[in-house]
Amino acid sequence: MARRTSIYVDSFAHKNPVPAACRIGNMVYSGGIHGLDPATGKTAEGMERQCELMFGHVRTIIAAAGGTPDNIIKMTLWMKDRSQRELVNPHWEALFPDPANRPTRHALKSDLDGMLIQCDFIAVLGS
Repeated sequence: MARRTSIYVDSFAHKNPVPAACRIGNMVYSGGIHGLDPATGKTAEGMERQCELMFGHVRTIIAAAGGTPDNIIKMTLWMKDRSQRELVNPHWEALFPDPANRPTRHALKSDLDGMLIQCDFIAVLGS
């Protein structure tokens, strides 16, 4: 049986005792990732800044797991207001610039306790 490895990153630490992601074999699942500002330890103000930080954390977390954004196969977004997807798309396209090599994405409406957006991802790393 494959051993589970917890993935922690200093710039995105949960308040609860859970890792940013977990890896078993070549599979990586992240926990909830949001626009946490590492300088303040608080969620950033505004959708644009929250997206910028959230996608930066995705990049950092997948790297800490031993992968790159190319390994991400699915991302789920939880949004306070799904009509703001046009603010998400530039960050999405920057992280996944090749339209022929993007993961699938699902956006859901959610009450996020002050956050405007949150995501998680599933990645498949090389063997």
